Amino acid sequence: METPILIVGAGPTGLVLALWLARSGISFRIIEKNAGPGLASRAMAVQARTLEFYRQLGIAEQVIGGGIRLEGIHLRDGSREVAGFAFGDIGTDISPFPFALSFPQDDHERLLVKVLEAAGVRVEWNTELIRFTDDGQHVAATMRKGDSEETCEFAYICGCDGAHSTVREKLGLGFPGGTYQQLFYVTDVAASGLALNQDVNACITPQSFCLAFPVRSSGMFRLIGIVPQEVAGREHLTFEEIRPFVQRQLDIEVSQVNWFSTYHVHHRVADHFVQARALIAGDAAHIHSPAGGQGMNTGIGDAVNLGWKLAAVVRGRADRSILDTYETERIAFARTLVATTDRLFQGLVGRGVWPWMMREVFLTRIAPLLLRSRAARRAQFRLVSQTRIRYPDSALSAGSAGKIRGGDRLPWLASQDNFKPLNSLNWQIHVFGTPEPALRELAARHDVSLHAFDHDGAAQAAGFARDATYLVRPDGHVALAQADKSTVALEEFLVQWVG
Repeated sequence: METPILIVGAGPTGLVLALWLARSGISFRIIEKNAGPGLASRAMAVQARTLEFYRQLGIAEQVIGGGIRLEGIHLRDGSREVAGFAFGDIGTDISPFPFALSFPQDDHERLLVKVLEAAGVRVEWNTELIRFTDDGQHVAATMRKGDSEETCEFAYICGCDGAHSTVREKLGLGFPGGTYQQLFYVTDVAASGLALNQDVNACITPQSFCLAFPVRSSGMFRLIGIVPQEVAGREHLTFEEIRPFVQRQLDIEVSQVNWFSTYHVHHRVADHFVQARALIAGDAAHIHSPAGGQGMNTGIGDAVNLGWKLAAVVRGRADRSILDTYETERIAFARTLVATTDRLFQGLVGRGVWPWMMREVFLTRIAPLLLRSRAARRAQFRLVSQTRIRYPDSALSAGSAGKIRGGDRLPWLASQDNFKPLNSLNWQIHVFGTPEPALRELAARHDVSLHAFDHDGAAQAAGFARDATYLVRPDGHVALAQADKSTVALEEFLVQWVG
């Protein structure tokens, strides 16, 4: 087919999937029922792992230039800091991007649309998916733009169309989970106070919490929190009705309100992410609380995972069965993330002994002591930055060498920048030492690039074994790791998965 893939939805997930396919030379269409990128947004944080993917796509510096680097995290009781830490140098040997970025989703989307347009791809705005059928050989999708409808055939349809996904609903997939009873608010304001700086500031009290971080320009801040119970039942709620609560909670003074909205938060994961020739990603597949700033980044991770596998199938380099690994890898992470953020959120704002201990004992007494430890701060960075994500149980993961196992994210070495070859978006072999001639021959035979690095002190500390073979996937995860010199297992893996 001239256009084998239809992407439904042009939020960050759909746009990144489109960009990965475009960089891979795969033809597609991307449709969006709205007239253009969002005018306001709730998603803000861009984590290190997402920036690593953006570096592969060649847009990391553009994204960083459009946002504000967040330098640390602070837990507060009004103007008093209870616990916190600066990112500082804790992640400099973990990622090329040892920080989080504040970059509003609407600005984020506009940048991605601009990059796509520069690549010759245009989003089809005001175009809605009405229905589709999947006969096992192709997908027939009917789309409506204005008063006209068209039906086209595609090899695959990808639902990146949000929490109310048409693709998911037409597939009849369950979306189990629940809805938090609390009403959330989100607003962009000009404000001043000790709790407002270049960091993430969180104020947590019984039955409430508020996050504050810089956005867009100097003096502007995004506030996300729970609407106080005293006013939560009012219709057409405005910021003025919660202003006294917010200013008192953070000990700040708000001088200007740019926009304000309220919403309910859900925690759900779809029963499946893949059904025949239809796939879902992002909010269409999973939604959860804003705790940790993980939602948008998880959707972008879905897009990258799905993008390279779709590209391989369309090119004829991989069997369709590789798409099954998209579900097994990403649904496991989504379920873990939803469960974790749910426990965290309930611990922060719930009632009972456990939430009380979380707020009054752990956050105020134990957390400050833990965060004095560099090891604890590094563990926290790995967790929030999503650099800890791994796929040990995937069919695409095998073997181990040194401290590295199949499914692990490739460790980063600043001294040699072993991430640079990942910009090819292709499979590759990494060796820290001297590759055997047989390995070079095998790589050439399967059209897989081979990269040799020094096995220096940094490589040893990162867990790489000298002269071991690491087969690296297009998304930067290690597929196969082996310390022995035999190429039999590697060739079998390449034949099965790489072509």
